[in-house]
Amino acid sequence: MNDIHHGDFDERIRQSFARQGAMRTIDAELTHISQGVVEIELPFDLKLTQQHGILHAGVISAALDAACSYAAYTLIEPDASILTIEFKVNLMSPGRGERFLFRGEITKPGSTIIVADGRGYAISDGPAKLIASMTSTMMIIRGREGISG
Repeated sequence: MNDIHHGDFDERIRQSFARQGAMRTIDAELTHISQGVVEIELPFDLKLTQQHGILHAGVISAALDAACSYAAYTLIEPDASILTIEFKVNLMSPGRGERFLFRGEITKPGSTIIVADGRGYAISDGPAKLIASMTSTMMIIRGREGISG
């Protein structure tokens, strides 16, 4: 990872995250921001489950997408933004836990396209359990009306 810093990405990410209604709806919170890596956590809540009482794949996908996208935000200039253009999710184990951790990490930075990998973990007593992985492709958006930081 290169050492290019584009302003105070921590504050830009926190402000952007605060504007995400989807993340508020699932009670997600940012718990770690560093260059190329972002972590989001959320508590277990029955309103986020599917019919078998496990965390819904859509919730898992949304949290992983946000973590990967915000990891990309750490690499871009302050007046640019990110839009996801593709992702693939592998659901590896049922989403059962007291809390969930979603980590996005940059795999391939770029000037137009950024690739990130995400991992989702269920947290209870004992070690965290890997429940999902994501590979995400994002496009850097510059100078487009209505889409900024």
